[in-house]
Amino acid sequence: MFGIQSHAQLKPGDKAPAFKLSDQHGNLVNSETVFGKKPVVIYFYPKDDTPGCTREACSFRDSYQDFEDAGAVVIGVSSDSPASHKKFAEKYRLPFTLLSDHKNELRNAFAVKADLFGLIPGRVTFVIDSQGIIRFVFSSQMSAEKHMEESLKAIKEL
Repeated sequence: MFGIQSHAQLKPGDKAPAFKLSDQHGNLVNSETVFGKKPVVIYFYPKDDTPGCTREACSFRDSYQDFEDAGAVVIGVSSDSPASHKKFAEKYRLPFTLLSDHKNELRNAFAVKADLFGLIPGRVTFVIDSQGIIRFVFSSQMSAEKHMEESLKAIKEL
């Protein structure tokens, strides 16, 4: 389902990889029901309920209405289990989908590399247009909140 793993991170102009992953409610989310409908922000983050990841998720939460007003869908992805995602989403009132990529298949399909000597899963955000084409990529391990700002700016420019 995830296709051939590339060695270079996907970039603007590339087609977003297809996926089928479970969300925080245990529901299977198929990219066919997401891509090709409206713009999508997919942000990869290291781990639920850690300081940087919590700041990032809460920044998306706090601006969620702006994304909705722009017609966009927000999806967070980490290797945490659906149960962990559910707890994280409930604790911080996250209104968007969190996908469980426990085998890192989607992370590998997008070629999101680990940071800090390979110890921490990378923090990368992709903005995908309504045709399923990547239009913007932002990568920064340390500036967690900046992911929301940069992706919202990119969504508004679509």
